[in-house]
Amino acid sequence: MFENLQDRLGSILNGLTGRGSLSEADVSAALREVRRALLEADVALDVVRSFTDRVREKAVGAEILKSIKPGQMVVKIVHDELIEMLGGEGVGIDLHAAAPVVVMMVGLQGSGKTTTTAKIAHRLSTRDKKKVLMASLDTRRPAAQEQLRQLGAQASIDTLPVIAGQSPTDIAARAVQAARLGGHDVVILDTAGRTHIDEPLMVEMADIKKKSNPHEILLVADSLTGQDAVNLARNFDERVGITGLVLTRMDGDGRGGAALSMRAVTGKPIKLIGVGEKMSELEEFHPRRIADRILGMGDIVSLVERAAENIDAEKAAAMAAKMAKGKFDLNDLADQLRQMQKMGGMGGIMGMMPGMAGMKDKMAAAGLDDRLFGRQIAIIQSMTKAERANPDLLKHSRKKRIAAGSGTDAAAINKLLKMHRQMADMMKMMGGKGKGGLMKQMMGGLAGKMGLGGGMGGMPDLSNIDPRQLEALQKQAEAAGLGKPGGGMPGLGGLPGGLPGLGGAKLPGLGGGFPGLPGLPKKK
Repeated sequence: MFENLQDRLGSILNGLTGRGSLSEADVSAALREVRRALLEADVALDVVRSFTDRVREKAVGAEILKSIKPGQMVVKIVHDELIEMLGGEGVGIDLHAAAPVVVMMVGLQGSGKTTTTAKIAHRLSTRDKKKVLMASLDTRRPAAQEQLRQLGAQASIDTLPVIAGQSPTDIAARAVQAARLGGHDVVILDTAGRTHIDEPLMVEMADIKKKSNPHEILLVADSLTGQDAVNLARNFDERVGITGLVLTRMDGDGRGGAALSMRAVTGKPIKLIGVGEKMSELEEFHPRRIADRILGMGDIVSLVERAAENIDAEKAAAMAAKMAKGKFDLNDLADQLRQMQKMGGMGGIMGMMPGMAGMKDKMAAAGLDDRLFGRQIAIIQSMTKAERANPDLLKHSRKKRIAAGSGTDAAAINKLLKMHRQMADMMKMMGGKGKGGLMKQMMGGLAGKMGLGGGMGGMPDLSNIDPRQLEALQKQAEAAGLGKPGGGMPGLGGLPGGLPGLGGAKLPGLGGGFPGLPGLPKKK
């Protein structure tokens, strides 16, 4: 979502950091460009004006430390003000109330309220181990109540049985009573929306609020609607009194102005963001991490969290054991590709790696989009078990059969086999003798720099990371050089060869684990 803004701000601030000294005129010229970039990103005018005024005031009067270039100081000030504009510290859903805690979802029709209700229920159930009841109060939209029931069945979440003819306020009262009798920790009320704000909608919301006494009132807004979403938030807050915001479709190609304006205009925190269609694709909104992404500094903490949620610890341990023996077949390659798909694909991972955000365009130009993974998995699945375990069996006639089965051609199969050979060679090198193998040294160095315990043959055991460690991880990563644009991965600098086409170290499973990917320009 923030790609255009990231590119614009990145080029402006890179121009500042390269200079030895900055005059007031330099700062003013840069801030004019920053203002233009924010306005083009659809950020509210008064928010932009306030932002640039605060940056100018701090940048012009800033005391420059001897060890820091003036340009870097301006980047830090912009970064800090961006965090402030987004809300300072992240705020999650508040469940500190007597059970059942009532959460009321409000918003316009089509913003994704019902799906978001199910996502929040799934999150509270799986992550916080809460017993959740969902209730649909939408009696107008056809099959709205049935939609929520099906989503509940899909996610194994309780839903309130539908009684025809009941009014939304009666359903709300029945839901709270049913949650109390059923021993539920949380009850989520999915209210009806309209295509636009009108008086009957606001009266209905006020009646539901009075009847159910919600602890949280979350406004669900489509982030692609730009400044309309900000006006919507202001209207709902004045009439109903919202406690937080949930932005949907943050994975879209919108300009991101609504997300940057909402907190500043309404004073209400953005609590969650929807980043995809799947039930698990809902994330907490962390202003610091979003600011880091916008300024191209990466987001290591979110990447580690995503890895912890998606990587199967047992499979990872088995993979580490095979790698230690130098074994790596096509089944392992398919597992690696699927893991990358789960973690957001090549683009999603690159966007979170410090200094790597700019690589996404180069990769797209080289034809390296996430559809490539799907084609490669299809090729592997078209092979027999024996062929996957022993790729040397693949001669011309077998390749012809596999190409027909996967809808590809012999050239694509040859590229995949070449990639596998290069990875297998790398695994042998990493599983070599001496100090537990290069892979163990490399991952151990990375874990040590970040203050994480070693597990899985030298890799940090992501499943047992304390949440407080994650909070401190970003600062530790920055101190180790990970939080700077272009910063390298700690503990990997001494590796021979580097990452073909990317100029970094070979890091399997994180975008750099695929040396010689078809289409990537080779490093000269």
